Parts: sequence; C-alpha cells; structure tokens
Amino acid sequence: MAAKTEYPHIILDENEVPTIEGTSMKVAELVIEHIAYGWSPEELHLQHSYLTLGQVCAAMAYYWDHTEQLEKEISRRLKRVEELRKQAEKSPSPLVHRLKVQGRLCGHIF
Repeated sequence: MAAKTEYPHIILDENEVPTIEGTSMKVAELVIEHIAYGWSPEELHLQHSYLTLGQVCAAMAYYWDHTEQLEKEISRRLKRVEELRKQAEKSPSPLVHRLKVQGRLCGHIF
C-alpha cells in the first residue's frame, strides 16, 4: 500500500521508497540521471515524456529536501551494481563465455 507525502505526485511505496505516483519511476532513479548527465528538470521531462514537468519538479524538490536519505540510497545502489559487475566477471554467463571463445567478445563485459 502506497502512502501519500506532502509533495504532490510523490508517494512512498510499500517499501517506503519515494516513487512518482502512477509510475514505477523511483525518485532516486531520476536523481541519478540528474547527477550523471547534469540534466535539468526540463531535460529530464524531455527524456521521460510519460512524466509531466510537475512530476519531475516534485521529484527534484523531494530530493533537495531529503538529499542525505537519497544520497545513501544512490550509494547503496552503486555498491550493488559494483558487486554484480564483480560477480559477472568471476562467473560470466554461458553466452558471454561462448562469445569470448569464438573471439567475438574480448575484455570486460561492462
């Protein structure tokens, strides 16, 4: 069950993760794009045409008011990606293995 927040368009999902209402877009995911690409709210809106500019601005306002909490979530996600990358290097999928054996893939898979 989702819970409303004081931010229009932003709800907390069943895991208390801030999400844009009516979508599966997590606030942290939009913030990651803002940080990684330097995209303004207008550019984020252009990149995610299914979101309104109001939804994007509400997500960014939520981030700016909860920066520490969301930065921890982003850091947790990045650590998990790094763990998965290391696992994939240790034990590549059968497809990656076949492509390397055939000489169609070399070096890192990421």
